[in-house]
Amino acid sequence: MKVGNQEYQTIWMDQEAKKVCFIDQTLLPFNFEIKSTDCSTDLITAIQTMQVRGAPVIGICGALALVLALKNNTSTDHIIDMAQKIIQARPTAVNLAWAVNRVQESVLSQAEHKREQFAWDYVSELMEDDIRNNYQIGINGNTLIPPGKEKPFNILTHCNAGWLATVDHGTALSPIFQAHKEGKNIHIWVDETRPRNQGLLTAWELQQYDIPHTLIVDNAGGALMMNDQVDLVIVGADRISINGHVCNKVGTYLKALAARAHQIPFYVAAPLSTIDQNFKEDVNFAIEDRDSKEVTRLYGLSDEGSLVHVNYPQVKVANPAFDITPKELISGIITEKGIFKPNELKAIYE
Repeated sequence: MKVGNQEYQTIWMDQEAKKVCFIDQTLLPFNFEIKSTDCSTDLITAIQTMQVRGAPVIGICGALALVLALKNNTSTDHIIDMAQKIIQARPTAVNLAWAVNRVQESVLSQAEHKREQFAWDYVSELMEDDIRNNYQIGINGNTLIPPGKEKPFNILTHCNAGWLATVDHGTALSPIFQAHKEGKNIHIWVDETRPRNQGLLTAWELQQYDIPHTLIVDNAGGALMMNDQVDLVIVGADRISINGHVCNKVGTYLKALAARAHQIPFYVAAPLSTIDQNFKEDVNFAIEDRDSKEVTRLYGLSDEGSLVHVNYPQVKVANPAFDITPKELISGIITEKGIFKPNELKAIYE
């Protein structure tokens, strides 16, 4: 996708230099900065600190961390050990384990002297798959957005599930980009999404394409729905159960409840790699309780244009990063293979 007039991916590889380059998302939307590294530990840190964030691109970043780990050691024990360390960097996002496990399994099937180059080539294919899948999510999800409306069709988002959360195109924003490309009359309500204000990333992406949008505080969505100002809700996902329950950024559940109360379609956009066949009726995985400083420290620009932060008084903080939206509240799940009712996901694998 474009920043200014230049095309970028969120993360990419420099095979000749044996390095990985990525956009540091902790600096956005205030500063646009590209980091590069040849060290797997740097990528693990990037995942933990959310320099790289969004389930699909976390998976790719983890896969690339395993690639860099092979630079000086391609032994089986080292690969298995590093894979587990990478997976633990963000345990909730299933794409991380999915991608790292795929790379590990494929690399271990190769002779040891072939493993490093094989890993670079294999992850390159994973990245191309991510781009194609997210583009197709946009094509499929765009069918939910009507053409030719005299007044704007209002879509509400939560968190950032745009191209910054993937290698390219995005998940929840992919249908929006496609609708805008086709000239549809749309307007996006952008949840600020505390505590990390990831809605600012969504607003920043939409600005690059001049897509009409308005930033709102997280608790404004219900009032907008009550006043007939929301036509559709599309969110992303960090993990989807085989039975159709969705784990996503905390606050998603409340949006789904409000949408159900006002009979507004509520859709989740995610690639099939986000579906966890081991996540069934019970919540049997760790939901991150993140650092209290994410809540008590705010970043922004001063009137003079310099980046500053302010701190709340010391106070006890709970900071769960995700919540679970039950399948009963979800109208459908937009994937690269089509749009499915939550109870239809099992059939994909059967």
